[in-house]
Amino acid sequence: MRPFGPIARPLALSLLLLPALGACASTQATPAARAGAAAASCSAAADWTPAPLIRLDSLTDYQHSLEARLWNDWADFGRYREANAALGDPRPGENRVVFMGNSITDAWAKSFPAMFPGKPYVGRGISGQTTPQMLVRFRQDVVDLKPEVVVILAGINDIAGNTGPATQAMIADNLKSMTEIAKANGIRVVLSSVLPAYDFPWHRGLEPAPKVVSLNRWIRCYAEQAGAVYLDYYSKMVDARGGLAPDMASDGVHPTEKGYRIMAPLAEAAIDEALRR
Repeated sequence: MRPFGPIARPLALSLLLLPALGACASTQATPAARAGAAAASCSAAADWTPAPLIRLDSLTDYQHSLEARLWNDWADFGRYREANAALGDPRPGENRVVFMGNSITDAWAKSFPAMFPGKPYVGRGISGQTTPQMLVRFRQDVVDLKPEVVVILAGINDIAGNTGPATQAMIADNLKSMTEIAKANGIRVVLSSVLPAYDFPWHRGLEPAPKVVSLNRWIRCYAEQAGAVYLDYYSKMVDARGGLAPDMASDGVHPTEKGYRIMAPLAEAAIDEALRR
């Protein structure tokens, strides 16, 4: 999940897309749940420092190779356009589920037939993507597929600064917007915790571990208030450093098969819970 750079275009676009961050307030919870949520407040403010600006003179050859796509298709609509058309509408009674995310979801989708046999689960992850990019393509790659449930796993690349500096409030805005779009279209939402990360092999020294904890705290709180299901991968996978052990992720970020096999039953349980709502 290497950073894309340069940042001027995506950062400006994300700022145009972001609504002002308001207080989280549930419209569907019981009075008791609303009272508890109000007490928790779900503030997206955090004191961690965003990743620094990407310097154009520091881009790798791989990053330079992405320049044409970033100019012409920043959100990468082209990645799934043909696959979406071929997929068609769900069959009667089909509980289609779309997994929205980055390279963690993209790689995992290849194993869906083995890990979720017979389930109509659709992977729509794109390597390197941040929450503003996912928000831009959310209608094409989620809403238009008419799923019963969307599972959103996003935020780690924002922390890494892949499309420029991002505060926790900016990430929260985008997750809120995706949730609101899904709910407005009758789609149940599963909000996943960000996976642990001690460091990024493509952007070292950012100390993401405490930032992941802070963001996950907000995601859990917001999920409760928004009537979404919170999917906790983090607590089942984190090691003593606040990262992923080598047997869980060889590079410290992208899960191995063992990591995905821990994630699979957790995702299944969260989806089942969402379908019961």
